[in-house]
Amino acid sequence: MRTENLSDRSQYFLDLEEKFGAHNYHPLPVVLKEGKGVYLTDVDGKRYFDFLSGYSAVNQGHCHPAIISALTKQAKKLTLTSRAFHNNMLGEYEEYITQYFGYDKVLPMNTGVEGGETAIKLARRWAYTKKGVPENQAKVIFAEGNFWGRTLAAISASTDPSSYKGFGPFMPGFEIVPYNDVVALEKAFQDSNVAAFMVEPIQGEAGVVIPDKGYLKKVRTLCSKYKVLFIADEVQTGLCRTGKMLACDHENVRPDILILGKALSGGTMPVAAILADDKIMLTIKPGEHGSTYGGNPLACAVAISALQALKDENMAENAEAMGIVLREELAKLRSPFVKTIRGKGLLNAIVIEHKNPDASWDLCLALKDNGLLAKPTHGDKIRFAPPLIINKEQILESVEIIGKALSQL
Repeated sequence: MRTENLSDRSQYFLDLEEKFGAHNYHPLPVVLKEGKGVYLTDVDGKRYFDFLSGYSAVNQGHCHPAIISALTKQAKKLTLTSRAFHNNMLGEYEEYITQYFGYDKVLPMNTGVEGGETAIKLARRWAYTKKGVPENQAKVIFAEGNFWGRTLAAISASTDPSSYKGFGPFMPGFEIVPYNDVVALEKAFQDSNVAAFMVEPIQGEAGVVIPDKGYLKKVRTLCSKYKVLFIADEVQTGLCRTGKMLACDHENVRPDILILGKALSGGTMPVAAILADDKIMLTIKPGEHGSTYGGNPLACAVAISALQALKDENMAENAEAMGIVLREELAKLRSPFVKTIRGKGLLNAIVIEHKNPDASWDLCLALKDNGLLAKPTHGDKIRFAPPLIINKEQILESVEIIGKALSQL
């Protein structure tokens, strides 16, 4: 199928994907071949600002020199042993990341959704062995509008029909409460079989939905009161994206189980982890959970470098400052098509109001044509989440592009 305004070279690659790949994504019609810092370059040599950052996997910027150095150095020595044997990188990584975030133990996995699955599995085991929940009766509560992947467990927790329709039957023991509603949450906690509440501090895929101030603190209080584990899904909001190391840090709350992924590798390879204290983590015994690639030497070396870069380059502080500039400059555009501007740090979104139901998609095509890449989410929302190394000059240039694209609507 020919895509309008696309070069023959780009069309060639799109045709390959169309013919040989599963049709489970609907990407923008752009074929990328290089990335550096805040920029991406397509196969025709055109450069773009990256305002998606691999859904926040590339917080440190594309091909960050220190991360690539750690990757290539380790790749020449040892990449994988499986967990059948020890390796010289795993212990160092475990010490580094647990001290970095202040937890007793880490369980390394590969992807963010694996982190979510692991957290739920761990919470269930804890409920049976520590809380006294009867076998096979544990419940996990989720917030309406959540998104943490597309495995069967993840879609079982979803309230989006496009995620779950036609894929049942679903995981038992999952319940939904409205997001940002502590009254409903406390009502759900009346059930003594509730093991955990898993929540995004800011709902990313739902369109950067930010809860009321104090929500996370109240969640922490309720979880402690009812002996329910607070699982924070910080796969997208964590690692400096919102202007703090963790989005939970905005309210100084500490989850019982912390899920990390995406930028844990700086966008180079799948690396994820859950962190918890001994009283929770040690309820899982040898042979009861694992992954061939989880904790591989290459991932360990990369993750240490990725985490170090966040601190060395003050990326949380820059995300906070540049996020303020971005939202202020977007507001100055005074576009009649922008209904709402919201965000925290460099996790931002605009809500488009237009008679054309495809206006958000059309706007992203116009942004692409003008040199900026972003993607709609949930129809009328567009996330603006550039790498955390972006500077003010680049923000201003990007907003100029956004303004130009909006005028073309």
